[in-house]
Amino acid sequence: MDQNALKKLVGEESAKYVKNNMVVGLGSGTTVQFLVDALGNRVKNEKLNITCVSTSNFTADHASNLGIIVKSIDDVMQVDLTIDGADEIDSNFNGIKGGGAAHLWEKIVATNSKKNMWIVDESKMVNQLGTFPLPLEVIPFGSSHVYDKLDAKGYHPEFRTKDGNRVLTDSKNEIIDLHLGKINHPFQLADELIKMVGVVEHGLFLNIVNYVIVGTQHGIEKLTRPGDQFPK
Repeated sequence: MDQNALKKLVGEESAKYVKNNMVVGLGSGTTVQFLVDALGNRVKNEKLNITCVSTSNFTADHASNLGIIVKSIDDVMQVDLTIDGADEIDSNFNGIKGGGAAHLWEKIVATNSKKNMWIVDESKMVNQLGTFPLPLEVIPFGSSHVYDKLDAKGYHPEFRTKDGNRVLTDSKNEIIDLHLGKINHPFQLADELIKMVGVVEHGLFLNIVNYVIVGTQHGIEKLTRPGDQFPK
């Protein structure tokens, strides 16, 4: 199967874990689009009653167009289950997210969720984080100075651009990607980056995910963080 087939496989599988009357966090990215399509079908054909919170305007529009109720994170008390993609997941169930420039909203929703599930194809599973560039969301004011500080630390920063313009998040912030190659001490790095003035959020998602569904050439693989049990 090609990568899109694997994404569709895990997206549709993850939709099975959404139950009636749940508040569900919907992530961002191409894999999540297949999840949203599957949930839209369940809402239409099974009369599934759910309320969703989205991590991006794109996902919110996609879900709403399929008849799914979407509310702001501030309009719900708590999220029962958030399902999202990831750019890298290591053997300790830590990850890098933000390839779609939505990691700030993704982390807000994730940290206000009872449980988190990531859906990925097998290429996203790694022994060590860092091959995928680590995104930072930074406010535009003073962002060049943040860049210079990161460069001085040897973190190989690069403003994310598209068509010659800097990419802006849904919060109208900029993205700086760190090309680190490997991250030896993710918790130490996360603490350092979040304390840097001008950085709103980094893309390290540590001790957050409970379940991972991986699409492989041999089918679906389900992984759980030690101490968790995959939901029925």
